[in-house]
Amino acid sequence: MKKDVVAKKKFGQNFLIDESVVRQIVEAMPHNDNIIAEIGPGLGDLTKHLVNVKSVIAFEVDTDLCKLLNEEFKEEMNTGRFELRCGDVLEHWKANLLDSNYDLVANLPYYIATNIILKALADPHCQSLLVMVQREVAEKFSAQPGDKDFGSLAVITQTVGHAGIVIEVPPEAFNPPPKIHSAVLKIVKKTSRSSDTGLEDMLRVAFAQPRKTLLKNLSAVYDKEEVSNALEAMSLSPTIRPHQTTTANYHQLYKKLPRSLDGRSEQYNNRKCDAKSSSKRYENK
Repeated sequence: MKKDVVAKKKFGQNFLIDESVVRQIVEAMPHNDNIIAEIGPGLGDLTKHLVNVKSVIAFEVDTDLCKLLNEEFKEEMNTGRFELRCGDVLEHWKANLLDSNYDLVANLPYYIATNIILKALADPHCQSLLVMVQREVAEKFSAQPGDKDFGSLAVITQTVGHAGIVIEVPPEAFNPPPKIHSAVLKIVKKTSRSSDTGLEDMLRVAFAQPRKTLLKNLSAVYDKEEVSNALEAMSLSPTIRPHQTTTANYHQLYKKLPRSLDGRSEQYNNRKCDAKSSSKRYENK
């Protein structure tokens, strides 16, 4: 039956077929008693290894694959080792994806990967992530200060825990092979992403134009003199670029600057249009 399944482009399906990569993913899983949440189990090639070590709750949007998985894992479902929830995971996902602590392990569809990761970082029940994503996305989440890819996503990630790339995966590890390289990203959380969006609003402006100085970017919304004074108080050069400072410094900047981007300052109301035109969504940083 598996041989008859054709990947559907609308769901971003690229089935992982390299057993050595699957084994490395399983070996990199955290050693705890948490349930595994798997998004996009596909043909179940990773799932069959996961259920051997932990209980798995899987989310699959493709109804044809749901039928296959229900048949393939009938025994595991009867013993409670496997539960399949069919439908769009983003519709299932409110504040918490599951009612108890879990680890997210998945070969994520590329088109929703960033959104899924950000939701997991905000979910207090999610303790860690081990996810296959586009290599460029993994590099943005795991970048360090000074790296060209260091941006909003890296600051958000470092705020809640630490991240690293476990494996780089070539296109031929999948069927059909994607046009890009992939990587397995691991994030271990120590806290959850705050519901206060003020810091993230500031980061959107700070990284809006990475080649410009941090002072120039922030001055699009904040008073230039206030930004300059804040940078000087932190012993940061006025010519420093957004990727050249640290997560800790961004938190310090957020405390020093007026909270103009989250509605707590009248200053923002006068500059809101400028902020929207000069900034991009941080998911693209």
